[in-house]
Amino acid sequence: MPVSSQLQSFISSYQQRVNHALEKYLHDMPSPDPRLSEAMLYSLTGPGKRIRPLLVYAAGLATDVGNEQQLDTPACAVEMIHAFSLIHDDLPAMDNDDLRRGRATCHKAFDEATAILAGDALQTMAFEILSNDASGLSGDQRLKMIAQLASATGARGMTGGQAIDLAAVGSQLTLEQLEAMHGLKTGALIRASVIIGGLCNPDVTKSELDMLDNYAQCIGLCFQIQDDILDVTSDTATLGKPQGSDQKQGKPTYSAILGLDAAKQLAQEQHNKAIAHLVPLGEKANILRQIADYIIERDC
Repeated sequence: MPVSSQLQSFISSYQQRVNHALEKYLHDMPSPDPRLSEAMLYSLTGPGKRIRPLLVYAAGLATDVGNEQQLDTPACAVEMIHAFSLIHDDLPAMDNDDLRRGRATCHKAFDEATAILAGDALQTMAFEILSNDASGLSGDQRLKMIAQLASATGARGMTGGQAIDLAAVGSQLTLEQLEAMHGLKTGALIRASVIIGGLCNPDVTKSELDMLDNYAQCIGLCFQIQDDILDVTSDTATLGKPQGSDQKQGKPTYSAILGLDAAKQLAQEQHNKAIAHLVPLGEKANILRQIADYIIERDC
């Protein structure tokens, strides 16, 4: 199904917005080492869908955030964390991938040490920009966002999920174990992105945040299932990364455990649940709904 004109307009507008903000942050906060700055710029501003920043903006719209400028720094922060995670995931000690987003991974374009430092610097910059944001977010709002992002990034989030993923290579996981692993590795930052967008409204209710969180848990799982499906059905040129790498590395995946048809069915079930969680938010959650559609229908 083609992307709707409304979603295409949203994606184009807010990708440009966050890209501009990311470039400005890197320009205004350069490293004293030019090579490190170049590696950070290479990894952060290269081609990418910007799904996580888009979720920040969409969740802000769904919860009536009146000042879009207050969404810019949180959107940049989650993309910086995502870029850091990709740099480190691609390292020889991790997934050992040479291709990311259709071009050389950071450690191939530069070197392994520079890639590690670039990832470290982007991770810490995410928290620096949130703590110093001057768009009008209160200290309480920023503290809650920092807590969400830290939890999503650390041992109880992406980092913990990656550790489980590495340990699971060559092993058989149950469906429940696989879901728990990806709830950390992939889902945690997606959940944080949606919740942080909602937190940009100081008057957001617990009920609204719960709805957003439930939606995000479903699309996080849906996102990973679709990734596993595409690892089997797509090709390297379309994906922008090596096709079949999970299978070659002996990683447990939804398509391997369930088979392609059952994996597609599970993704559709999670998509439907995500949409159902948004019902009380009405039309203002339309973009979140369409992002859920996009996640399950994407080909890369």
